[in-house]
Amino acid sequence: MNSLNNSEGLHAEGIVKNYGAVSVLKNLNFSMKSNEAIGIVGPNGAGKTTFLSALSGAFAPDAGVIRLNGEDVTAISASQRCSLGIVRTHQIPKPFVGMTVFENVLVAANYGIDRQTDKAPQYALEAISLSGMEKVVNRQADSLGLLDRKRLELARALATQPKILLLDEIAGGLTDAEANELITTIKMLHQRNIGIIGIIWIEHIVHVLVQVAQRLICMDMGEIIADGDPQAVMSDPRVISAYLGGAAQ
Repeated sequence: MNSLNNSEGLHAEGIVKNYGAVSVLKNLNFSMKSNEAIGIVGPNGAGKTTFLSALSGAFAPDAGVIRLNGEDVTAISASQRCSLGIVRTHQIPKPFVGMTVFENVLVAANYGIDRQTDKAPQYALEAISLSGMEKVVNRQADSLGLLDRKRLELARALATQPKILLLDEIAGGLTDAEANELITTIKMLHQRNIGIIGIIWIEHIVHVLVQVAQRLICMDMGEIIADGDPQAVMSDPRVISAYLGGAAQ
């Protein structure tokens, strides 16, 4: 793992989160470069979404330090982290009803970046294009099917000009064909030459995840139990036992 003192990328050290007597994150250490694509897997209750919430600023951890490009962001809010480039999507899309796709994304472009800019419409249109939503740009958001709602969730995140994109089960509930469409979009985002976007993606659909992730992390009971090449991680006896429900050899 890269040192926390390395100024590039996103780094967390000693992250602890408790809910009453339940320890959800246990002295968790994590480090990523600014252009990595990392997948996170693990059983339900492993602490994956809680970890993403800690990184995004939904809450401050009970202990530990989080840094973005050398800056300590541990105590700042989710909106402040968004303005610095840490942006998250959610498992269940919640578009602004009564507004079009464009209006939804424009809100993100206007308020997700903590500065006044006349480029918000440009950012919104770019995000809509990158997410493959040009054909529904003027549709009411609440009339969209699940795939387009997922794409809208992604477009709103992209409109904030993220440096680190946190994806929480964005392929959940999709058919294989829909998931493949989403994979193509996310691959393109990570590989494009305009800017650098690091990706942390939680997903239960492992065959979807490994098509994008260069590195795979498995969590169990609030800890990282494996971290490395996706194939090696999924072959690790601890991962087989914890995630796949098999017996460790």
